[in-house]
Amino acid sequence: MTDRAATAPAVRRRPSLTWQIVLVTFAVSLVAVLVTALVSVQVVQRVEEDQARQQLKTQAAALVASGRTGGRLAVLGDRFAVVGPDGSVAGPASASVSREVVRELRAGRTVSTTTTLGGKEAVLVAIPGADGGGIVGVRRVADIAAGNAQLLRGILLALAIGLVVATLAGLLLARLIARPLRGMADRARAIAAGRRGVPIPPQPGEVEDIARALRTLDEALSTSEERQREFLLSVSHEIRTPLTAIRGYAEALADGVVPSSEVAAAGRTLTAESDRLRRFLDDLLELARLEADDFAIVPQSFDARDTVQAVAEAWAGAFARAGVVLRTAAETPLPVHTDEMRLRQVVDGLIENALRVAPMGTEIVVRGTASPGRVDLEVRDSGPGLSGTDPEVAFDRGALHERYRGARPVGTGLGLSIAHRLVGRLGGTITAAPADGGGAVFRVSLPSSDIPRAEP
Repeated sequence: MTDRAATAPAVRRRPSLTWQIVLVTFAVSLVAVLVTALVSVQVVQRVEEDQARQQLKTQAAALVASGRTGGRLAVLGDRFAVVGPDGSVAGPASASVSREVVRELRAGRTVSTTTTLGGKEAVLVAIPGADGGGIVGVRRVADIAAGNAQLLRGILLALAIGLVVATLAGLLLARLIARPLRGMADRARAIAAGRRGVPIPPQPGEVEDIARALRTLDEALSTSEERQREFLLSVSHEIRTPLTAIRGYAEALADGVVPSSEVAAAGRTLTAESDRLRRFLDDLLELARLEADDFAIVPQSFDARDTVQAVAEAWAGAFARAGVVLRTAAETPLPVHTDEMRLRQVVDGLIENALRVAPMGTEIVVRGTASPGRVDLEVRDSGPGLSGTDPEVAFDRGALHERYRGARPVGTGLGLSIAHRLVGRLGGTITAAPADGGGAVFRVSLPSSDIPRAEP
C-alpha cells in the first residue's frame, strides 16, 4: 500500500512578509549602491581627468614661460614634448603629437584632447609659445586612475556600509510592519477556531482597517451563530411536538387502548400532525434549495393579474371554511418578466401566513398596482399586525415565530424567510409594514415589462 504522506506533493511555504520586505529592501539598496558606484567611478574619473588636464596645462605654461626643453621635461611622471617654430617635435612624448596638434600650436591656439602614449589612452594639453612653437603635455589615463584607486576604495567601502545599514533598517522596518499583522493573523485564527469576543486593540495606520473588519466579522459571526442556535432550538421544538403526538397515538393504537369509536379521530390527528411535520420539512428543504447556486429560475413575460386571479380561485375554499373574506384588486395590466410559478409560490405563502392570523369575519386583500418601471403585489390582513422592530426582523428565519409563539397563531417560522429569498432570486424586493387600521401588509415589488401583443 502506498504511503499517501510520501507520495503527496510537498506544499511550498511562501516567504513571510518580514523576509519579503527585507529582500525587497536589500534588492532596492543593492541596485542603488551599484548605480551610485557606477556614477561615482565615472564622476571621479572625469574629475581626475579634468584635474590632470589642468595640471598639464599649468606645467606646460610654466615650461613655455621658462623656456625649458629636451630632457628636462619629465615632471612628476608626466610626458612632455617641444614643438619648434618650424614644426619639428622633440621630447619623450613626441610620438603622441599629431600633425593636427602641431598646426594648432603654430596657429597660436591651445589644444586639449585625447591621444595615445605607449599604446595606452592618454590626455593631451598643448600650450603655444611666443615663437610659433609650444609645449605639449601628455599623461596616461591609467596613471590617473591609479591615483584614484584609494579614493574609489573609500567610496566603495562607504557604499557597502550603506548597503548593510539599509538592509538592517529594512529588517527593523519589516518587523515593525509585520508585528501588528501577525497579531491580526493570530486573532483571525482564533475567530476561525470558534472563539468569539476576541479582543482586538486599536492598530496603527491602515492595519486598523483590518482590525475593524475583524471586529465586524466577529460580531457578525456571534450574531449569526446566536440566531442559528435559536433557530435550531425552534426547529427541534417544532419537530418534537408533532412527533410526540404521532408517537403517542401510534402507541395507543398499538396497545389497543383507543376505543373503536375514536380510531377515526386518532387517524385524523395522526394525519394532521404528519402534514404539519411534512410542511415543516418541506420548508427546510425549500430554504436549502434557495441557498444553492443552481436554484432554477425560468423567467417569462406574463400579466400578474392572472396570478392574482388564480390565487383567489385556489384559496376560495380555505377562506370559506375559515370565515375570512378574500378580496382582490387588480384592474390594470401588471406586466412582469419573471418566473410565474415562483411568483405564485410567494403569493401563496403570504396568503397562508395572513390566513393563519386573520380573525373570523375579517378580510384579506390581494392588490396589484403598476407604476412606471414597477409592479407591486400586496397582501394585506386584519390580524394582530406588526409593531416595534417586527418589520426589521420579519424575514429573518424564525424571528417572529420565536417572538410570538404562544401569543398568536404562528407557522414554522420559515415561510417569510423563504418568500424573501424567492423574491430576491426573482430580481425584486419584499417589505413588511403595519397596515392602516390594524393588521400587516406585505408588498412584493418587481420590475415591470411590456407584454408582447398577440398576432391578429
